Amino acid sequence: MTRRAGVFVCHCGTNIAATVDVKNVVSELARDDGVVFSKDYVYMCSDPGQQSVIDAIKENRLDSVVISCCSPNLHEKTFREASSVGGLNPFQCEIANIREQCAWVHKDRAKATEKAIKITRSAVRRSLRDESLTPIGVPVTRKVMVVGGGIAGIQCSLDLANAGFDVVLVEKKATIGGHMLQLSETFPTLDCSQCILSPKMVEVSKHPKITLMVQSEVKSVSGFVGNFKAKVHTKAQYVDPEKCKICDDCAVVCPVVATNEYDEGLTGRRAIHIPFAQAIPASYTLDEDACLGLNPVVCGKCKKACEAGAIDYDKKPTTTEIDVGAIVVATGFDLYGKDKLGEYGHGRYPDVLDGLQFERLCSASGPTGGHVLRPSDQKEPKNVVFIQCSGSRDPENHCAYCSKICCMYTAKHATLYKHHVPDGNAYVFYIDIRSGGKGYEEFVQRSMERDSVMYLRGRVSKVYESKGKLKVMGVDTISGRNIEIDADMVVLAQAMVPSKGTAEIAKTLKIGRDKDGFLAEAHPKLRPVESVTGGIFLTGAAQSPKDIPETVCQASAAAAKVIQLLSKPELEHNPAIARVRESHCTGCEMCVDACPFEAITLVNGKAHVNEVLCEGCGTCSGTCVRAAIDVKNVTQLQVFEMISACMGG
Repeated sequence: MTRRAGVFVCHCGTNIAATVDVKNVVSELARDDGVVFSKDYVYMCSDPGQQSVIDAIKENRLDSVVISCCSPNLHEKTFREASSVGGLNPFQCEIANIREQCAWVHKDRAKATEKAIKITRSAVRRSLRDESLTPIGVPVTRKVMVVGGGIAGIQCSLDLANAGFDVVLVEKKATIGGHMLQLSETFPTLDCSQCILSPKMVEVSKHPKITLMVQSEVKSVSGFVGNFKAKVHTKAQYVDPEKCKICDDCAVVCPVVATNEYDEGLTGRRAIHIPFAQAIPASYTLDEDACLGLNPVVCGKCKKACEAGAIDYDKKPTTTEIDVGAIVVATGFDLYGKDKLGEYGHGRYPDVLDGLQFERLCSASGPTGGHVLRPSDQKEPKNVVFIQCSGSRDPENHCAYCSKICCMYTAKHATLYKHHVPDGNAYVFYIDIRSGGKGYEEFVQRSMERDSVMYLRGRVSKVYESKGKLKVMGVDTISGRNIEIDADMVVLAQAMVPSKGTAEIAKTLKIGRDKDGFLAEAHPKLRPVESVTGGIFLTGAAQSPKDIPETVCQASAAAAKVIQLLSKPELEHNPAIARVRESHCTGCEMCVDACPFEAITLVNGKAHVNEVLCEGCGTCSGTCVRAAIDVKNVTQLQVFEMISACMGG
C-alpha cells in the first residue's frame, strides 16, 4: 500500500523566510513520490497553523506528516499532539529543522533553499517508513530525593513535602543551610540571612514527610524515571543527635584545633564541634579527620565529658538503598580558587579576603562579633578596596562568564563596611555594573550616593604589600589615570563556580555539564530546570550563577515539575527504542558495553533491551557489526534513505 505524506513548511515570520524561499520548498516537495499534500504558513505553531495540519490529515487521509520549521526541541511535542487530534499516530509526525540547521547558518538564499529542500525531503523519506508506535507505561514511585541542603534544596524539599510527597534530603556536610547561612545580610533589603533561613531549616527537621541525611553522598543511581534506586553512603555518626544536649562539655576538653569552615578559615574550632548555632541537626559532630584517632582511640576525652552518653566511637559508616521516582540536584556553588588569583596577593597577605570571609567579619555571629577588623592585627581598616570580576569575565586567564551577582554583593559589602566604619573609605574597581533585579539598581545607587562609596571603572593589575599597607595598582578608564591606593584591606568578588563534587554527581546521575562545568539543562528557555535524563531535575547555583530570589524561584519550579511528573498514576516512556533481531545477534556484547543507559543485557545468549531504560539514542545500532539491533522509526534503512535524499538520490 502506498503511503500518503503531507508536508507543511513554516515561514517562522522572517526567521526562515528571510533566507529560505519557502514557496519553492513547498512546490519542490509537492512533486516527490508519496507526498500528496504540501502547504506553507507564516506561523505553523499558531492555532490556525496547527488546525491546518489537523484538517489536512483528515481530508487527505495522510499516513504521515512532516513539519519543516524550527528545532524539534521546541515543537515536536506540539505537532505530534496536533497530529494525534487529526487521527494520526503521533510517532508518524516528523520535524525537519530548517531554521537552526539551515536559515540561521546561511546567507546565500539559493543555497539555503536548496538545503531546506534536501532536509525536508530526507524527513519525508523517513516518515514514509515510520511505524505506528504506542507509549510504554511506566509505574511510579511517589518519593523524591533532593541532593544538596542549601536554600535551593531546602525550598524544593519543603514544596514537595507540603504537596504530600515523601522527600529524602541528602547533604554531604554535617548540617543543612549552605552558603546562605554564612552571609551577614542579603541584598537589596539588608535583612538577616539567618532570620530568613533558620525557620525553614527547622521546618525541614520537623516535617513528617522529610527524611534528612547529613554527612551523606549519593554513590550510585540505577533505574529510570519514576523508578530510581539510589545508594547513599553516610559517614559514621559518632554523636547521636537525639541524645546530644548541645552543652559544649565535649568541645571544652578537646585538645585539637582545626580550621573553622563556617568562618572560612578566619577562626578555629575543635575536632568535636557544632558547625554554627543554628545548625540542623542541632547536634555536635566529630570530625574524624581532625580527631587524634578513633581506631584505636587515642584521646577519648570528649566521650568521658559527655554526661548524656551521646558519643559512640564504635559507629560505622552505612550505605542505604532508596527507591525514588525523581531526583533534584541542588549542589550549589563554590568560589573561584584563591590560589588562581596570585596577582591579587590572595594566600600571601592575610588582609586580602574573599567575599564569604568578609561576610563573616560583618556578621554578628562571625569571628569578630560583627566588627570589621583586619585579620592580621585586629585593627579597624580605614581604607578598603573591593575588586569586582575577580576571576570572572576573563576568558584568557580565568572564567569567561559573568557570575551575575558579584556587582550586587560588592555593593552590599561596601555599604556594610560604611555602616560599620562610617569614617572609612570604600573603593570599588569595576568593569561595568550589572544590577538586573527588583530594587537592585536603586541599591547600587544608594551605595554610591548615600554611603559615598567611590566606584572606579577599571581593572586592578596588581596588589602587593609595602610598609604595612596593601598597594593596589589599577587604572580609572573614565579619567584615563593610573590609580594607586594604600589599602588596609582588599576584598575580592570572586567568580561562582560549581561546587566540589559536581562532576562526580553528574557522572553518577548521567546528566550533562556545560562548558563552564555547571549542570546542563535540557533547554535554556523551555526546560530550564530539567536535565536531559528523564526524572532528574536541576535547581540553584548548580545550574548557573544566581542570587537567592532566583534560586528560590527555580527551586519551586523544579518542585512543580516533580509534582507534575509524579502525580500521574503511570508515566509514558517514548516507544522509539532499540529492538533486537535475534536471528542476526551473535551475543558479542558490543552493544551491552556501548549502551550509556545500561539498557541492554544478554538473555540466553542474545541481546535484550529493557524498554523502560532505553532512550533510543542509537549507540547500539552504530556499534553492531551485524545490523542485529536498531531503533524504531530510526532504522538503518530509514537513515540510508535520508542520506540518499540529502545527496540528491
